[in-house]
Amino acid sequence: MHIPISLLLLPLCLAGCAADLHRAPGPGEPDVIPITEELLAAQGRHAPEAAGAGSAAVGSSATGASGGGLAAASLPAGPAGGPYRLGAGDVLAITVWDHPELTGAVARDQGADGGALGPPAASFVIDQDGMLEFPFAGKLHLAGRTREQARSLLAARLARYFRAPRVTVGVQAYRSQRVYLDGEVKAPGLLAINDIPMTLLEAINRAGGMLPGADQSRITVERGGQRHRVDLVAALRGGRHPAALLLADGDIVRVPPRDESKVFVGGEVLAPRALTMHDGRLTLNEALGEAGGISPQSGDAGQVYVVRHTPQGARVYRLDARPARAMALAEQFELWPRDVVYVAASPLANWHRTISQLFPGELSSAVGATRP
Repeated sequence: MHIPISLLLLPLCLAGCAADLHRAPGPGEPDVIPITEELLAAQGRHAPEAAGAGSAAVGSSATGASGGGLAAASLPAGPAGGPYRLGAGDVLAITVWDHPELTGAVARDQGADGGALGPPAASFVIDQDGMLEFPFAGKLHLAGRTREQARSLLAARLARYFRAPRVTVGVQAYRSQRVYLDGEVKAPGLLAINDIPMTLLEAINRAGGMLPGADQSRITVERGGQRHRVDLVAALRGGRHPAALLLADGDIVRVPPRDESKVFVGGEVLAPRALTMHDGRLTLNEALGEAGGISPQSGDAGQVYVVRHTPQGARVYRLDARPARAMALAEQFELWPRDVVYVAASPLANWHRTISQLFPGELSSAVGATRP
């Protein structure tokens, strides 16, 4: 069988094309950063950047690539954890002993011994200006005061008209300070902060707990226009108890689903797919393993790339997986959510595909002609 001369000369022509597929990045293209022991060591020495502008991380110890990952930080100053401070909307239960007329009482039941059961407590609401109006005492500014401070102020005002008044002030309904929970919790919505300082874990538990699909490593707390990431998994792993994180009035807490933290593996692997991170952690070695590994027929183990988008622009990392020690490097290289892992094709696979596209059927005919 006659083999076309063009087919015989084609490998020489395509050699340059195959080489061009593996050329160094040109002007304007992101530089390729080799994944080496020095790179991984540098990541451990330097505090990595936050994942996005205006955000910080709490309790994270993972390392990313070349300044990637999330640094340990703390939320800005919130409540000090002292006594509850009254605010607009709070409903107070106020009792003035021996003066039931001040609270609008008209009659009292008698106890078993014939004595009075005590004066009733009346409800008073602090208005939007932080003021509360009480008979004889007039308007009192109570916003920002503790219950004891409110009681002392009210008693001092009433002392102008009554001798040594005994006043009791309690909070009947907490409505001035609230936080909002959203995402993968059983009962998202508003939660009122009461006289017990609310921590992040308490807020999540009051919302019914996290759903099975929640990503505990990427909880966000938005406060004062800034979004801060809280990594509960890393905090516990690093010996830092996350219960110490106090929430403040107006905080927005979001528990994201794990589906938002995916890594995409493509190219010359046996099973290209999108992988969900395990509590915010996935190494390059794990990603390649879950994708079935590098294809032995078409993959180039010397060209394993990780493409990452950062606030400073795209970054491309390259691993030469041919040496045996490369798997140790891949196991230490932490991936970020939305990373793209790509395994390039070998020069022979590129040549074969180019031949197949230019001359469909010619390669199989030539191979068949050489068989006995």
